[in-house]
Amino acid sequence: FLILDKSLCHMCLTIPSDYYQSRALAHLVKYFGWTWVGAIRSNDDYGNNGMATFTETAQQLGICLEYSVSFFRTDPYVKIQKIIEIIKASTSKVIVAFLARADFNVLLPEFSYHNLSGYQWVGSESWIFDSQTAEMDMHHILDGAIGVSIPKAHVTGLREFILNKKPINPSNNELFTEFWETTFSCKFKELKSSADIQRECTGHEDMTGVQNNFIDMSLMPIFNNVYKGVYAVAHALHNILSCNKTCNKNVQLDPFMVSFLLIYMTVFTLRFLIKN
Repeated sequence: FLILDKSLCHMCLTIPSDYYQSRALAHLVKYFGWTWVGAIRSNDDYGNNGMATFTETAQQLGICLEYSVSFFRTDPYVKIQKIIEIIKASTSKVIVAFLARADFNVLLPEFSYHNLSGYQWVGSESWIFDSQTAEMDMHHILDGAIGVSIPKAHVTGLREFILNKKPINPSNNELFTEFWETTFSCKFKELKSSADIQRECTGHEDMTGVQNNFIDMSLMPIFNNVYKGVYAVAHALHNILSCNKTCNKNVQLDPFMVSFLLIYMTVFTLRFLIKN
């Protein structure tokens, strides 16, 4: 949370707390009567905090964890082998995977190779609705997986805005420049070094045939969280600046910090999409 004025508002950033997702997963497991489960988590804040909340809630609901293992995408192969051995030796047939998509996509081919079929997977939002993960599951070991995801939403005009964003000027739009160069595998003349062998960007490349995460409207829930975050900032600023008798008149708004917050929210999300 960013607190602009304690007496007025708290502005959330762009994504709901994983606390509620973790509790929801535990209640989902309980709903189906699964009381003996295994768990895999990403070895980072997302996975560790999410699994800690899941474990606490699961215990309150009478659910027992046979094992709980962590994994990060850069871990050595021996760590993957150990996880596979633990799963094969276990008696539980339900696996709760609180994993970042990038981590799960490293594990999934190995799970398929070792034929870890016959398990009921319960997944966090990071991978459970991801189309790329589904495409990787060629041996269908994830068939029947369930989980939670960000609610569907639609941001009016976003796709049209993205597709019509040209020509591009690299001198004053660093964010779209990075996107443009990544999408079309080219370099703008102003940014191209003498040793660079990539072709030159014109700024007039055709977006209509592009298929990537940036214009994938199935990711609209993620875009919508940015949309809501920016509007939360706007409404909070409006409330502060239009307030009279009930407000703390000593509040000093720092335009730089407000601008930084808005830019950070947008850049973080777009770079995530570009790189994934």
